[in-house]
Amino acid sequence: STDLHGAMPMAAQEKRLDALKLSDGASPPARIDPTVWVSIVPADNAMTPERVALGRKLYFDTRLSADGTVSCATCHDVSRGFTDQRPVSEGIRDQLGRRNAPTTMNALLLQTMFLDGRAPNLEAQAKLPIVNPIEMGQPDGVAATNAIGKDPAYQKMFQAAYGRDPNYEDIGRAIAAFERTLVFLDAPFDDFVAGNASAISPAAQAGFALFNGKARCVTCHPLNPSNPIGSDNRFHNIGVAARHRDFEKLAGQALTTLEKNGGADAVDQLALSTDLSELGRFLVSKQRSDIGAFKTPQLRNIALTAPYMHDGSMQTLWDVVDHYNKGGEANAYLDGGIEPLALSEAEIDQLVAFMFTLTDRRFQAENQAAFAAQQKRSRTT
Repeated sequence: STDLHGAMPMAAQEKRLDALKLSDGASPPARIDPTVWVSIVPADNAMTPERVALGRKLYFDTRLSADGTVSCATCHDVSRGFTDQRPVSEGIRDQLGRRNAPTTMNALLLQTMFLDGRAPNLEAQAKLPIVNPIEMGQPDGVAATNAIGKDPAYQKMFQAAYGRDPNYEDIGRAIAAFERTLVFLDAPFDDFVAGNASAISPAAQAGFALFNGKARCVTCHPLNPSNPIGSDNRFHNIGVAARHRDFEKLAGQALTTLEKNGGADAVDQLALSTDLSELGRFLVSKQRSDIGAFKTPQLRNIALTAPYMHDGSMQTLWDVVDHYNKGGEANAYLDGGIEPLALSEAEIDQLVAFMFTLTDRRFQAENQAAFAAQQKRSRTT
């Protein structure tokens, strides 16, 4: 059964989370280098079990939304690859946003947050959906704090975590602390790289060779020990939605609108509730080269987070590879690196087989189910 928005009920999600056996914040998560860990965690939000426990409670609490129906876990559902597996997300009062929800898995390793990088870190990211009118819809941070702050359990937990009464900044900090434990980097691919040649199939091995060679995926998706998630953390126009949009006109509208109000909240609202969403990074940077550019997503656990692209317009990894194989959609701002790849059908299959080896083994069953469903869909559409 699911709640109002199609998410698994919160209590059931929490049970699933327990089964994943994540770090409690007392020590770095498995497979994260301790030196990297120190550089990731902000000085004013050191990891402690108390902060992680508070963040976890907040992550699943629908009281943070104006009508009590949406929590972080509504769109970042433990049972759906920590996303919602919908083209675009649904907020309070059945409102749909304009963007596909990125997963919170391994988000700690991204250098900026959101598909346009409009938040510099997890702390800033965690606060914006709460006050976005079409996501969780609280009028402001004070209202959000009041929604949970009278609860004696929270009062106790905030004191234990931060030595203060409930407040909006610490809501953001605690959710970020919890999200830093969502590390899923234990995949068959890792065993293969560590020297176990039989950890992935011959088809997937051929796919990995294509990934690093002819298919040129590695250009934007570097996968190595210092960057285990496979994102260059940069923004690219790869020609998604280019056919349907007049980028020039939208860019002009955006600049006029942002002149009046260019704050983070304003950008957040334009990105989620207007056609200006399609401008991507341009809304943040106002640089022409960023028109229609979106952040390179991580490749870890990619099998679990369909549909793909910033607008959820592609249903399978076959569709995604096909898009690149054709050289994207022509538009004036198309990234220079996007050009036809001349991959055969067999090579596309190999590349997709490789991508399915990047799923953490705790999701093996979901991974197999996703492979079967996507393969069937790709053969019939």
